Amino acid sequence: MSSDAYVFTPPEQASLAVQGSDARFPVRRIFCVGRNYAAHAIEMGKDPTREAPFFFTKPADAALDTPCTIPYPPLTENLHFEIELIIAIGKGGADIAEADVMDHVWGASVGIDLTRRDLQNEAKIAGRPWDWGKAFDNSAPIAPIVPIADVPSVETARIWLAVNGDIKQDADLAELIWSVREHVSILSQAVTLAPGDIIMTGTPAGVGAIVAGDVVTGGVDGIGTLEVTIGPRA
Repeated sequence: MSSDAYVFTPPEQASLAVQGSDARFPVRRIFCVGRNYAAHAIEMGKDPTREAPFFFTKPADAALDTPCTIPYPPLTENLHFEIELIIAIGKGGADIAEADVMDHVWGASVGIDLTRRDLQNEAKIAGRPWDWGKAFDNSAPIAPIVPIADVPSVETARIWLAVNGDIKQDADLAELIWSVREHVSILSQAVTLAPGDIIMTGTPAGVGAIVAGDVVTGGVDGIGTLEVTIGPRA
């Protein structure tokens, strides 16, 4: 459809870099799995029992390439990092069987679910959605997407994050409460997944606050690394 069919020029398609290619991965939606590591559930004061996974979302244009510098976001005094394995969907579908999930995965990466923890906590207390704590500008910095054929494993690998060189999170993907196959299958029962969907699979224990001037690095072994610098408040 030509641009003159709209009342204003549509925004540019949100996208992420692809490792080893000039082509880019178009981002349609970002789904996030909550409390998917037992130790993180405990540090957040929650029961780590393996109950049904739950999901929240971020806007597609919250995703941005790394390395990058982002401004300290507005409305918060408690910005937190959460390192996560990223799954990129390349083939859509509903009610996807666990055994078929990897046929729908285009690639994988590593990203940070940046969180305005004070706003999230206020929302929890009030019984309100988490949007203002999770779904803000620049809240999903992500390393280049790696084609799944080049990914050794999404089931076991070290996942880590450091702030100014000091390790804060250090775990293994094997510690996921709900594996990639499991939670992607469950998500597809609620929504029809489509090419371009991104799934942030949950964070291990060790989350904490960052401030302007901090340099955050992280990675998943065999998949990728990232670097994010926190700039001054916009």
